Amino acid sequence: MHPDPVFVENVVVNENGTLRNVFVYVKEGLESLAFEPPKAAVTLEQRGCLYQPHVLGIMVHQPLKILNDDNTLHNIHALPHLNREFNVGQPNQGMSTVRAFDKPEVMIPVKCDVHPWMNAYIGVLEHPFFNVTGDDGSFRIEGLPPGSFLVEAWHEVYGVQSQLVTVTDQETKEVGFTFGKN
Repeated sequence: MHPDPVFVENVVVNENGTLRNVFVYVKEGLESLAFEPPKAAVTLEQRGCLYQPHVLGIMVHQPLKILNDDNTLHNIHALPHLNREFNVGQPNQGMSTVRAFDKPEVMIPVKCDVHPWMNAYIGVLEHPFFNVTGDDGSFRIEGLPPGSFLVEAWHEVYGVQSQLVTVTDQETKEVGFTFGKN
């Protein structure tokens, strides 16, 4: 399915030396606020016998649409600790399944029992203040109300790091995390 070699995605270092697939989110500081989840679904694709994206975020009760783009059997086996586990087969190209999570949980591993190299991670939160680092290693979390927050960065191999961040109205802050071998 791939003209070039495909590598595992557990540690992806960008050309600029930054790390891809780090889930960054506000862990503490929003407990007194309520947020309505978007009605629009977040999509997790099975394409080229890989989950795309490898790491994603979604809000509690927001629809998750899982799509099989391949002309082969896949299954979606979510392995949460707090939410309900599901294991759904998709034998045909173009099939989609919609699920949602009832509780916040960081992170939920997802695997394909047919293709053991296929895996992904889903961060489920009660608020929209999260992002995943991409091709340049950066992330943006916009629209935070004024306050003090514990911001956490999660990586499947390198673990978690946290920082306290205080923002005032209309303020922009720069936060960075450094991951590497111990």
